[in-house]
Amino acid sequence: MSALEVKVPDIGDFSDVPVISILVAVGDTVNEEDPLMELESDKATLEVPSPSGGVVKEIKVAEGDVVSQGSLILILDSAVAEVSAPASAPASAPAPAKAETAPAQPAVAPLSARTSNGAAIDEAGFAKAHASPSVRAFARQLGADLGQIKGNGRAGRILREDITAWFKESGSAPAGAAGLSGGGMGIPPIPAVDFSKFGVVEDVEMSRIKKLSGPALHRSWLNIPHVTHNEAADITDLDKYRKEMDTQAKAEGYRVTLLSFVIKASVSALKTHWEFNSSLHPDGDKLIKKSYYNIGFAADTPNGLMVPVIKDADRKGLVEISKELADLSLQAREGNLKSKDMQGATFTISSLGGIGGTSFTPIVNAPEVAILGLTRSKMEPVWDGEQFVPRNMQPLSLSYDHRAIDGALAARFASTLKHLLGDVRRLMH
Repeated sequence: MSALEVKVPDIGDFSDVPVISILVAVGDTVNEEDPLMELESDKATLEVPSPSGGVVKEIKVAEGDVVSQGSLILILDSAVAEVSAPASAPASAPAPAKAETAPAQPAVAPLSARTSNGAAIDEAGFAKAHASPSVRAFARQLGADLGQIKGNGRAGRILREDITAWFKESGSAPAGAAGLSGGGMGIPPIPAVDFSKFGVVEDVEMSRIKKLSGPALHRSWLNIPHVTHNEAADITDLDKYRKEMDTQAKAEGYRVTLLSFVIKASVSALKTHWEFNSSLHPDGDKLIKKSYYNIGFAADTPNGLMVPVIKDADRKGLVEISKELADLSLQAREGNLKSKDMQGATFTISSLGGIGGTSFTPIVNAPEVAILGLTRSKMEPVWDGEQFVPRNMQPLSLSYDHRAIDGALAARFASTLKHLLGDVRRLMH
């Protein structure tokens, strides 16, 4: 027996990248280049291929763990000769069927054996293509003929990104567009316009942050069925207490904002309604329930929007959260945030309170399933049963992934938040 330690290969300029999916189990037989697990960087989903054929002996990480280049992820018994593919063919290519035993083809090929434009897939070319089993299944689902796609992975291996790029270049819509992770395939592009015909124009380079976040937001908007639930919480008493805390905090060099209280309330609501602290499993049939509470918050910086993360917010009090908010916000404005400071969020809050607005639709930050938006609170007349009294009302805009969360559950979550923010004493438990 030859035990081979499999470590995370070179994944570029990334560290502390979360494991979003483990594609093998102990005892599984794998070929060289077969995908072992998927990692999620802030730019793309990365597959870790097997460096050798063998049998999985031990898995060293779990979904949700963070890894970096060189991290040990599993132990492989590489002394199993049966899984080694011939050098003349890719490891994942199945042996061609014998002509005399091949069943007769049906008059109309099923969707999985046809390309997105209805033509039959060239099975011989599909079989010879250098691609992993998961990528082959992905291609089948979308009606992509692997024999026509050039691979840009190691040794010419076809990646998911190559399939989505092929659809984009060919101008055809995938057969399974609804499940396409890249999103947007088959949507007519906005035609280019020469604006200089109408007046003076100037091309202004977008910031690096906007260049990185734009495609991620686009992907989330196209792939997630967004619904936004609007609510209003009475924060009259809470804000009085916050101002008292803030007066003392300013003397010590930090501030206490409403966001600190909303983070505390959100953690309590997430514990009550765990679905909001989950992620969809890659197979689409399960939710990944998380037992940790990392709250991301949108920070407005000169270079664009950034989302630092308060880790283990359930273990921190209002003072500690307030100080960490101030520290991370300062690092964001100065451009000193590290990659690990923006990873691992289970729920995100986007606050426009200092600017204005009455409501908006924040975009869910996949693989999270919900995001809370805050706009400016205002005094409103509220009926107390006998008369109208002035109350400080805080608008809440809760966007959620309708695949994981239904409307009734969203209403309950928002109601829980409203209840918690209505009396500061409820946040002290």
